[in-house]
Amino acid sequence: MGKLQYQCTMSLDGFIAGPGGDMSWLAGQVGDEGQSGEVASQVGALLVGNRTFGGDDPNRGTENEGAYGGTWHGPTFVLTHHPPDRPVPDVTFVDDLPRAVAAARAAAGERHVAVLGADVARQCIEAGLLDEILVFIAPVLLGDGVRLFHRPGGATVRLERLDQAHSPGPTRMLLRVLR
Repeated sequence: MGKLQYQCTMSLDGFIAGPGGDMSWLAGQVGDEGQSGEVASQVGALLVGNRTFGGDDPNRGTENEGAYGGTWHGPTFVLTHHPPDRPVPDVTFVDDLPRAVAAARAAAGERHVAVLGADVARQCIEAGLLDEILVFIAPVLLGDGVRLFHRPGGATVRLERLDQAHSPGPTRMLLRVLR
């Protein structure tokens, strides 16, 4: 079975989106296209937060719109209490985290479930479900926005570094969530 893996690109000061969910800063920050394709090839399903699903895409209106620069075509599970009125192809809306994770894992088979969105990742961490974090650290400072991980009152989540790689763009880091 694949891992439940939080995947994101983060600014050096710890933000995965700018103020109001702005993702325009990502344009020009993504490194090697082969690296994105390699990550996407290991993914069997997406588990996405509702704000991320309906949010800003730095590639909106281009052929690169969507997850992994527009190359993602597969099952997507959106965690929300407010599904849209009309169905969306290849998207299942689920209002319960354990059911969403189970459905995404079943759809992914042996490949990873990519968790996209800070709030759904936090919920997975708090429920003891998240296996890994794959973060690309971009050489940019945003100063404000959506943090990689935010829990009011604070909390320590222990991580083990499994891998780190440098490239002309973002630095790639793979971490295991210790339970």
